Amino acid sequence: MELLIVTLASLLAGLVDSIVGGGGLILLPVLFATFPGAAPATLFGTNKSASIWGTAFATVQYSRKVVMPWRALLPAAGAGLLGSLIGAWVVTQVDPALFRKALPVMLAVLLIYTLAKKDMGRNHAPRYSGAQEAWVGAAIGLTIGFYDGFFGPGTGSFLVFAYVRLMGYDFLNASASAKLINVATNFSALMLFAIQGHVWWHLALVMAVSNIIGSLIGTRLALKHGAGFVRQVFILVVLALICKTAYDTWFRA
Repeated sequence: MELLIVTLASLLAGLVDSIVGGGGLILLPVLFATFPGAAPATLFGTNKSASIWGTAFATVQYSRKVVMPWRALLPAAGAGLLGSLIGAWVVTQVDPALFRKALPVMLAVLLIYTLAKKDMGRNHAPRYSGAQEAWVGAAIGLTIGFYDGFFGPGTGSFLVFAYVRLMGYDFLNASASAKLINVATNFSALMLFAIQGHVWWHLALVMAVSNIIGSLIGTRLALKHGAGFVRQVFILVVLALICKTAYDTWFRA
């Protein structure tokens, strides 16, 4: 029964994550509820080991239908990998408790801005090209990669918003681009967890398969319904993140 529960949760997480990020919002609480006696690091590592596959397959699926700016994305992914490693190291030196309290407010500002700018992300009109696009993308990758390594919740949503607001992408292209950077940041975190022995591989393999299936379903929905659909899912996921992080930070005993 435990395996069935986490497998279904992984499938749903893969579906949501492939559209706009935020799959951890579904899978992590289920893992913690199903295995209350497990070490948190082990559950985080097992989550990463499953979700990285869904994100990778989503990247491949998007690349077949959406024009991916590889020359700008690869430096961004490399910077995201580096930023995630730096963030993971910094979190061992600094307590992120203050940042945790600020996160719901940051997400609320992001949501309000998105709702106020009704046309934002509906049309794909990149602001940069060539080396300039690569440098801006690398800055986004490094900054949000650091955040992912240091703290984590909402990384996919922050990436999508950054590509929409700063790069001029529509929500569909932003989501596609965010996936590759998210693979890089997840990879560095997974390597850290794996080296420390914090991955249940027997569980992770089954969850990875279901995560991939969910990812394929979610990617098809996003490609079929376009930027407007992705924007709506983005708003719902950010709203859910606000509720979850606010409860964890301010109301949980």
